[in-house]
Amino acid sequence: MSQELALSRFHQPITAPGRRLLLDVPLPFVVKKAMGGAQRSVNQEIPLIPFIDFLLCIVLFLLASFSATGECPPDKSIHLPSAANVAAVTEAPIVAITGAQILVDGTAAGNTRTIEDANRMQRVDELFTVLKNKRELWKQVNPGKEFPGVAALEVDRKVPALVVKSVFQTAAMAGYPSISFMVRRLSGGVR
Repeated sequence: MSQELALSRFHQPITAPGRRLLLDVPLPFVVKKAMGGAQRSVNQEIPLIPFIDFLLCIVLFLLASFSATGECPPDKSIHLPSAANVAAVTEAPIVAITGAQILVDGTAAGNTRTIEDANRMQRVDELFTVLKNKRELWKQVNPGKEFPGVAALEVDRKVPALVVKSVFQTAAMAGYPSISFMVRRLSGGVR
């Protein structure tokens, strides 16, 4: 009979294994966690009303910061001269002349030091190349239309006239004979 009891324990039916980890811990909350109870649902729902409010705030912020006029804000380091009679900004490459650099639409296109050191008007080769490439690109994008040849100069008040004349002449040689100067309106706006 002792031999039958010994064999019976090996002939038990096979069952699917369950959770066994931490079941022997005598604390009830550990056993409850180990059995899979008291858990949050795996599927979480997004609260819809706050999510829509969040998206609406983002859209309104983007619309408020978008400039449909295409105007570029002037460089903060450039102090523009003031004028009473101003016109609206036209679509044109913006040539900015700071104390030491010449920029076209924010990209470096020359140095003012070479003009000041030479103490005479001269063509700025980097500026000429950039403006010529912009003109050729405009002609490729707008075939059959006449090139307007307009550029806007954003010049700091302290830039010498020799540098301004050289940039003006270089722009004219590159195919931009019509130059507009960016100024501050006497009432405070930029045009």
